[in-house]
Amino acid sequence: MVLCNLLIPAVMLVFGFLFTKKAPKNINYIFGYRTARSMKNENTWEFAHKYLGKIWVKTAFALLPVALVPMFFVIEKSKDTVGTVGMVICYFEVAVLLLSIIPAERALKKNFDQNGERKVEQNEEVK
Repeated sequence: MVLCNLLIPAVMLVFGFLFTKKAPKNINYIFGYRTARSMKNENTWEFAHKYLGKIWVKTAFALLPVALVPMFFVIEKSKDTVGTVGMVICYFEVAVLLLSIIPAERALKKNFDQNGERKVEQNEEVK
C-alpha cells in the first residue's frame, strides 16, 4: 500500500522534471497538459508545461510525507484499516493533482489573452 501511495508523487516528480525541461514536441490530444488555454499555440503549450512542471515537482516533494507518515501509524493493523488509510491518502493525492490545474490556468490567463497571444506588461511600451 505504501508503494501505491508513492505512485502519484513519483509520477508527478518524473513528469514535473520532464515538463520543466521540455514540453511534448507537438500539441496533441493524447499526451501532456491539455486544456483549451494550453493548446492555443506553441507558446501557451510550452508555458503551461513548464509552469505545471514546476508545480508538480514542488507538490510531489510535499506529498511524500503525506504518503508515508500515516502508513507508519497503521503498521500491524488490519488489512481493512491499512486499505482505508491508503485509500484516503490516494484520494487526497488525486485531489491535489487535479487542483494543480487551477494555478496553471490562472498563470495562462494572466500571461496570455483569449487568443493565446502573450499579454504586454503594463511597464512595457508597445512597439
